[in-house]
Amino acid sequence: MTDMAISLRNSNVGKLDEHEFDVLITGGGINGAVAAASLAARGVRVALIDKGDFAGGVSSNSSNLAWGGIKYLESHEYLLVNKLCKSRNRLMRAYPSTVKEIRFFTTIQRGFRFWPFFVFLGSVVYWVMGRFVTRAPRYVSARAIEAAEPVINTTHAAGGLEYSDCYLYDNDARFVFNFIRKSLNYGCIAANYVESLGARQEQGVWLTDARDMESGQALTIRSKAIINACGPYVDAQNKMVDEQTEYHHLFSKGVHLIVDQLTDNQRVLTFFASDGRLFFLIPMGPKTCIGTTDTQVAEPEVGVTDEDRDFVLANVNGLLDLNPPLTRADIIAERVGVRPLAIKGEGGEADWVQLSRKHVIEVNESSRHMSILGGKLTDCLNVGDEVADWVQRLGIDVPQPDNLWYGEPGAELRDEFMLQAHLMELDDLTDPSSSEPLSERFWRRYGESAFGLLERIREDESCVELLIENAEYTRCEIELAARREMIVKLEDFMRRRSKIEQVVRREEIASAPGLQEACEILFGDQADARLQEYLAGAQQ
Repeated sequence: MTDMAISLRNSNVGKLDEHEFDVLITGGGINGAVAAASLAARGVRVALIDKGDFAGGVSSNSSNLAWGGIKYLESHEYLLVNKLCKSRNRLMRAYPSTVKEIRFFTTIQRGFRFWPFFVFLGSVVYWVMGRFVTRAPRYVSARAIEAAEPVINTTHAAGGLEYSDCYLYDNDARFVFNFIRKSLNYGCIAANYVESLGARQEQGVWLTDARDMESGQALTIRSKAIINACGPYVDAQNKMVDEQTEYHHLFSKGVHLIVDQLTDNQRVLTFFASDGRLFFLIPMGPKTCIGTTDTQVAEPEVGVTDEDRDFVLANVNGLLDLNPPLTRADIIAERVGVRPLAIKGEGGEADWVQLSRKHVIEVNESSRHMSILGGKLTDCLNVGDEVADWVQRLGIDVPQPDNLWYGEPGAELRDEFMLQAHLMELDDLTDPSSSEPLSERFWRRYGESAFGLLERIREDESCVELLIENAEYTRCEIELAARREMIVKLEDFMRRRSKIEQVVRREEIASAPGLQEACEILFGDQADARLQEYLAGAQQ
């Protein structure tokens, strides 16, 4: 590992048991990430740990959509839809380079439980609840569907509609990590691969036993309060520290398959799968992400089965005119995770089409322990604000309660970056077949840190080269990741800080001439060991 990477992560690990924190957050998914950014920016002394990598679970296996929950209209959860639409609009304003409007093209088959025009009327209601921020929906006949998207099989189509929602231009894990990075900028002490082993209170202070999973070092982290943001592991974590909650989790497994691009049109194709659930074909650069499944499981540890693959493939082959049809051999990568669904009580069955993903924050005020259950990326800014409100109510000092803790840098700074990039002819240095100009990509991924990339390229133009073909990541970006992004394992970079592993086949990655150099940049004298660890994992 490079010296800079060691100095950041290992320095933070060392600080975890040197100080007493106001709040310790366990779990570095979207809920833990926004909690850390929200509190640290407001001046609260925060520590954050995760037993794996940041965004290592469901937060790196979503549909990459930031949507207002149109499907919840069917279950008459109008207040939830209203809240999610407001949250989506807030994300669009705060992250214009990342959270982008995209058209959804929905096909309704004959015999569906609602007439197509009735579904269209629902999309109008949805547009109104969304405050007219997006483009208006429109009804589409079966003939118009075929003309606009010839790949769609309209044999059994009764009609459809087109409406707008949002998606993440980059991957979800990158979006989550940027909250972690922002929290670090405000003084949060965050470290991945640090596991919580339990906690106890002594004289009003939480003592959390933890272990650095890389070195084996035992740690004791002192904090006034604990926030359990462990996603699907919230219940297990609460049991370990003897905290009771009214809500608990049920788990729904979702699977997406990534294949070569199925249509050139940059829109989301939406259908209702054979199990009644919404089924998407989502643009992912030069690829298409297909899914999702919805299967109740008992535990959060899940994998993709042949049954999952066959379900997705059977649906896409039935809904599209593909010649030849997709097979398992066409799968480039897979995404699988569980949605932790918050319900009152424990156990039981649920109607997966009806059950929403609303978040619940439960607080034990006497012990200063908080649990965040459920939730989805769209609603993440509300989670951050609610956590800060609760911390203040628990009697913990919040020095700057009104500080803005989220969002891209302002337009003036962006314009300055684009001017510098234009004057140095940055976009002329890159492959013109790339899906977007390099200047846009740098700004979206790194914000103000992208100025450092320009400086590095001025020093050495060769660092703008791609080390892995078709990956859209330059040498200078990998250098930046080594310094600032706590890359412990090669998978951390290949799958979460970037989406390389999700758009390039594993065998192409393994044979890429620049992979060894990328490892040397990221890991220094540990390069060979980390590369072999990654390649061994790919064969399992």
